[in-house]
Amino acid sequence: MHELGITRNIVSIVEEAAKGRRVRRVTLDVGQLSGIMPDAILFCFDIVAKGTLLDGARLDIHKIAGRASCRTCSATFETATLYQACACGSHAIDRLAGEELKIREMEIEEAA
Repeated sequence: MHELGITRNIVSIVEEAAKGRRVRRVTLDVGQLSGIMPDAILFCFDIVAKGTLLDGARLDIHKIAGRASCRTCSATFETATLYQACACGSHAIDRLAGEELKIREMEIEEAA
């Protein structure tokens, strides 16, 4: 399960950015074409965050749909897989969204 390693990296990045302040909430964007299972990230998050500045923080995940643009007919369309062809039959596509994994925002407690 590579999501465990990814979750460790997310916690590490957020903890470093928090600069010693407790984190209340973390919001992620996870693309449906990224190969990352959002449910596995959610499962791992509380375990990995235990004993860190993120202990008890809420994790919100926004799932980003796959979108692509066809180089043949210029159509823009949703794609559920990395290999889906355009409705015109062309496989000459550019993926526009759905492969991302990014920390969108975090909510931290104010310094005392």
